[in-house]
Amino acid sequence: MANNKQYKKIVIALAGLACAGSALAQSSVTLYGMMDTGITYVSNQGGHHNLKMDDGVNGPNLWGLQGTEDLGGGLKAFFQLTNQFQVDNGSFMPNKSLFSRTSIVGLSDERFGKLALGNQYDFMTDALYFSGDDPAELSGHFYDFRAGPFTKLALPSNATGAFDWDRMAGETVNNSVKYTSAVYNGFSAGAMYSFGNVAGSIGTGNGQSFALNYAQKNWGVNAAYTNLKYVVSGEGDVSVRNWGVGGHFRFGNWITNALFTTVHNSYNGGSVYEGSVGAHYYFTPALSAGASYMYMKGNDVVDNNHAHQVAAIVDYALSKRTSVYVLGVYQRASSGGYAQINGMNSSDGASSGQTQAVARVGLHTKF
Repeated sequence: MANNKQYKKIVIALAGLACAGSALAQSSVTLYGMMDTGITYVSNQGGHHNLKMDDGVNGPNLWGLQGTEDLGGGLKAFFQLTNQFQVDNGSFMPNKSLFSRTSIVGLSDERFGKLALGNQYDFMTDALYFSGDDPAELSGHFYDFRAGPFTKLALPSNATGAFDWDRMAGETVNNSVKYTSAVYNGFSAGAMYSFGNVAGSIGTGNGQSFALNYAQKNWGVNAAYTNLKYVVSGEGDVSVRNWGVGGHFRFGNWITNALFTTVHNSYNGGSVYEGSVGAHYYFTPALSAGASYMYMKGNDVVDNNHAHQVAAIVDYALSKRTSVYVLGVYQRASSGGYAQINGMNSSDGASSGQTQAVARVGLHTKF
């Protein structure tokens, strides 16, 4: 009986300490995520039709943990750990690990901004996509990001040489420190530096990214620049440079946006640019539809290829978290070019001709 009473006293004391700590620190930890899967038809993949189950199209499959701790005086500590996975087989993404999507820790202040360290998005994603400037977000999502008949870009560490060449699909940067300012009269800015971690050569394998933003209640404009170096065996540093500008405008039931982005590979001199516009309309709070148009053009290194791409989606929300949708993307490349829609990443992913189209029925949910 004495031991039981002593045990109760210990439990009560620990509970009191936990409550006191919670009251002082005001900490919170949240589990979050989203999942997307569906059936996709591809008109021409290596010269053949394809009907496949595909996931992570209308948004990536993610689950993660994020938390904050109130340190007082407007200062907070925060962390975020995010895993990206494949719904259809339950595995990690190819060549990725548990928290390859993001793993960051940092400090934020209401007056001075936010400082984050770890594996995180550069400002091509952070300033342009997350601000709502990418027409792909309003139409074909992952399939509507940039790819095209530009495999000769030969970007290092790239699935096709030109997969998501403007980094808008959520590419991350390891060993990075990123500062984002607070918002002053609508303006904010950001700077990132990534360490190459090469002994004796601080500049090897490093990178920089910058952003300038302006936002009001219903509209905003953003600009971003990223330059990353890749250590290529026998070649030393290969620099891949991106920059882009975009804007968005919301009025009534409409969302509209426009984007211009570029890429340049220092190793072979390959360059591509794109310009795109998009719109999305809410017929009811549950039913909406969107469409976009994009033009892509490369230089002589990529045979001066160019391509037109259109995409559209109809989405119906079954609840605040879950929706069903149909979407389609069509790309037509210039004569001699092989159309390749983003996400067709296998060795036979490109079309055997100038055109490629995908049509999809899917289910998307968030938690």
